[in-house]
Amino acid sequence: MGSNPSPTLLLLLLSLLLSAAAGDDQAVMDAFAGAVTPAPTGWSSGTNFCHWLGVKCDTNNRVSSISLPSKSLSGKLPPDLNSLSQLTTLSLQNNRLSGALPSFSNLSLLQSIYLDSNNFTSVPPGAFSGLTSLQTLSLSDNLDLAPWPFPSELKDSSSIVQIYASNANIFGSIPDIFGNFPGLTTLRLSYNNLTGSLPASFNGSGIQNLWLNNQKSGLTGPIDVLSGMAQVTQVWLQTNKFTGAIPDLSACTLLSELQLRDNQLTGIVPPSVISLPSLKNVTLQNNKLQGPLPKFPDSVQVSLGTTNSFCKNTSGDCDPQVATLLEVAGALGYPMKLAEAWTGNNACNQWTFVTCDSGGKVITVNFAKQGFSGTISPAFANLTSLKELYLNDNNLTGVIPESLTTLPQLKKIDVSNNDLSGKLPVFRSSVSLITAGNKNIGKEVPASGGAPGSGSNSPSGSSGGSKGSSVSPGTVAGLVIAVLVFVVVVLYVSYKCYMKRRLRKFGKVENPESGSEIMKTNVIGDLNGYAGVPSELQSQSSSDPNEFPVLEGGNVAISIQVLRQVTNNFSEENILGRGGFGVVYKGELHDGTKIAVKRMEGGAMGTKGMNEFQAEIAVLTKVRHRHLVALLGFCVNGNERLLVYEYMPQGHLGQHLFDWQEHGYPPLTWKQRVTIALDVARGVEYLHSLAQTSFIHRDLKPSNILLSDDKRAKVADFGLVKNAPDGKYSVETRLAGTFGYLAPEYAVTGRVTTKIDVYAFGVILMELITGRKALDETMPDERSHLVTWFRRILINKDNLRKSIDPVLDPNDETYESICRVAELAGHCTAREPHQRPDMGHAVNVLGPLVEQWKPSCHEDEDTYGIDLHMSLPQALQRWQANEGTSTMISDLSFSRTQASIPAKPSGFADSFDSMDCR
Repeated sequence: MGSNPSPTLLLLLLSLLLSAAAGDDQAVMDAFAGAVTPAPTGWSSGTNFCHWLGVKCDTNNRVSSISLPSKSLSGKLPPDLNSLSQLTTLSLQNNRLSGALPSFSNLSLLQSIYLDSNNFTSVPPGAFSGLTSLQTLSLSDNLDLAPWPFPSELKDSSSIVQIYASNANIFGSIPDIFGNFPGLTTLRLSYNNLTGSLPASFNGSGIQNLWLNNQKSGLTGPIDVLSGMAQVTQVWLQTNKFTGAIPDLSACTLLSELQLRDNQLTGIVPPSVISLPSLKNVTLQNNKLQGPLPKFPDSVQVSLGTTNSFCKNTSGDCDPQVATLLEVAGALGYPMKLAEAWTGNNACNQWTFVTCDSGGKVITVNFAKQGFSGTISPAFANLTSLKELYLNDNNLTGVIPESLTTLPQLKKIDVSNNDLSGKLPVFRSSVSLITAGNKNIGKEVPASGGAPGSGSNSPSGSSGGSKGSSVSPGTVAGLVIAVLVFVVVVLYVSYKCYMKRRLRKFGKVENPESGSEIMKTNVIGDLNGYAGVPSELQSQSSSDPNEFPVLEGGNVAISIQVLRQVTNNFSEENILGRGGFGVVYKGELHDGTKIAVKRMEGGAMGTKGMNEFQAEIAVLTKVRHRHLVALLGFCVNGNERLLVYEYMPQGHLGQHLFDWQEHGYPPLTWKQRVTIALDVARGVEYLHSLAQTSFIHRDLKPSNILLSDDKRAKVADFGLVKNAPDGKYSVETRLAGTFGYLAPEYAVTGRVTTKIDVYAFGVILMELITGRKALDETMPDERSHLVTWFRRILINKDNLRKSIDPVLDPNDETYESICRVAELAGHCTAREPHQRPDMGHAVNVLGPLVEQWKPSCHEDEDTYGIDLHMSLPQALQRWQANEGTSTMISDLSFSRTQASIPAKPSGFADSFDSMDCR
């Protein structure tokens, strides 16, 4: 008889198993490190992967989290990533990863997948099966993916809360699996190629944000499921092919935004929609809606357009005959044929299918052979002059309404070849009734939904009770009580789970650079705001004043009352500056936090301006970098638009460079100028890396480069770049800045590219060297344009020393550094765009120049993140990693970058080189 294994043996076996598992993780992480470039800081086979940047392990040295957002990583992920069995979080958004997505199947502990804004090319079948702990799946903005279906295997992920997969090339129908997700609050599948109808399991779900807009081919069918989505706050269904009527939304009391434009909706706008208590924004244009012009409260932003078929251009009831015929159309499901043909407020004014007498009374309605379905409306009885009614050869169901027998002038009614049923009404003997081809006529057939002949389109209508039921009243009562108790218990448990998730969602966020679709809580103070920021250009922001907002990217909508309070009602003494689009004010929150409020000029804000404002908000939510001014919030107040940024107390670079005496600042040292230039280069380099997917651009000039307490730069005034049809970048003209910063090609093409940014950066370098403005009309013509004048200076190296800002008074070492920057400025302002370097090259040139100045105190050491015991390349790597820049420098990469740049741009003197300064 065998003995039980000893505890020592069990511990040994357990240790061996854990060691083997950790070895598997090591193999996967080694493959990961070898597959991506540039390798993240510290990722080497010589160190424990648990100490690698962005990697966390559990107590058994098993990988639990990989977080490397916005690191400009290229390459492919290892296919056996699902061997990391203890993985709970994978955050790789905003990179350039490509190839096939690895399978995550059976990673039962995995809770969060953030892979949005990459270049993945395919998704393997079953990639998301067995993810029983999954809460967030974010795959948006992977434009290179081959067409793939919505992952129906997610039905096992009953804990899922958020699904983001917009712009991910998903095709086919949406599977009817949403009854499996009791906690799902966000479903965003915009800009794909989804087809078919909305799944029935949406009805009764807890979805709050439903984004299905802009499908390539278009979703179809009715939108009746919305009537049962009591928790929904945002519905974006625009730019599809939905048909039928807008359903009764009286249960959707939390709905604040309803985007239904650009569909094929018909019928009357229900009163329940008009009176929704939380509604802030509704778009209905480019449909064929009918009936009275809807009159929404003044608090609701409404877009109705001109293509709908409302009976009048003003509010008020329709003509009685028109109202009756629309009720008739409602029983048929408001067919598009009728919506297109029945326009205006006079049924006798060329309405098809309708004939009138000379007195303007409807005498004939002829719907024969139109393929209509639905029921016969009792409202026909209101057409008291009706003589003939042709409804034959359609797909009508239900009964012939008894009310038709009251029509005093009716002579003929033809309902042949339909599927009518029920008892035949008794008409006068003078009425010709034709019913042939209705096999169930005269028979009682149970209705599948709603009372027969009621014309109800509700899917939840009750059917008649069964005759002769043997179920006793006591049994029924017991069942009802049991069901009620069960429902109460389920609701209570769901509420507790919801609140638990909500508290967790509002907690600390460890990842400061989450992707385009990650929720963050970077709120300012305890501002009373309202939620609902759209990321689609045409959408309007909405609000919910009862809930503290937590929005994508940490941005919040802030009430105008709060902004008035913190800026002392936008007082003159709080003005920080004035720009082409308005005035910037300083504000201070009650907790002492200082903010800058850009108040846009309200008078010029039309539809185009609103769309640009929406687009800017949508893009800026994705931008997070140490050297970029963060957008903290925004405000929409009638026609007025306001942006709230972090406050930079030291003003802008132009004040320190050109007007330092006027503002009481000491002149900038060369060390400060080069440090500022490097910081700007890093910020713009980050923007350029985003421009591949997000199309972000900015206006580079000293007045838009803000300074913090230690005079480090923050790049401000972002703008949106749109992707032109030819694949180049295009931008609104106002983003290009003043003439002095424009590259020569802008005058011919009018387009703004990243190379124009490089040109503008070169101009700023020239300003830092000379202390002169890019365009100074007080100077003689030959000296007024800085770039032209500076080019002539660089022809002769002796002239450079004379052109340096006199306050610098450089020694030999500083002069050598100035020469390097002057050479870089020449490269950046080359006449031909292809001769200009990328911004990464500027970072590589300026980085070593800044490194030559050691921090003078421990405080500086903490600020810059430099260990004085490191070598200079190591210190720069550490600094750049802390700064968020994507560029890593070594002797090899530095030489490679320089080698890729034209040694002498066209027009640059052959005799000049930074070596001449030595």
